[in-house]
Amino acid sequence: MAHAHAHLACAPHSLADSLKEAEALCDVRGGRLTPLRKKVLTLLLESEGPAKAYDLLALMGDDGEAAKPPSVYRSLDFLLEMGLAHRIESLNAFVACGHWKHGHAAVFLICDKCGMAGELHAGDSVKKLTQEVESVKFKMRNAVIEIRGLCQDCAA
Repeated sequence: MAHAHAHLACAPHSLADSLKEAEALCDVRGGRLTPLRKKVLTLLLESEGPAKAYDLLALMGDDGEAAKPPSVYRSLDFLLEMGLAHRIESLNAFVACGHWKHGHAAVFLICDKCGMAGELHAGDSVKKLTQEVESVKFKMRNAVIEIRGLCQDCAA
């Protein structure tokens, strides 16, 4: 399985570049990356793995005094809407998207033993799934596919 930050493979390499690109994408997509939204995205980008909303709230530092759970959830909803983050339903956690420009369905490999989650760029599989969804005239907004098992390290 990919390491914790493997899901960032297609995102810019530095945090500053990632945030600059995120702001540009928000502008193009009709959104605004406010300071709180930027802080939440920064925490997701720096996270070693999937992060729960309350974990993010605890990491807010000085911003935590102004941030309350509803505002963190609203920030996460915005990041999801802009395609900058994904929610891993089975973990009730969030990760920064590693393929911001692609507009894709996310495929996550989740280790049942260590809890790591890596985003798999399953281009052909996602393309086939998208074609099948469109063939029944369904308008897909987004999709998150979760594959559970053991990562390479835990399976050894």
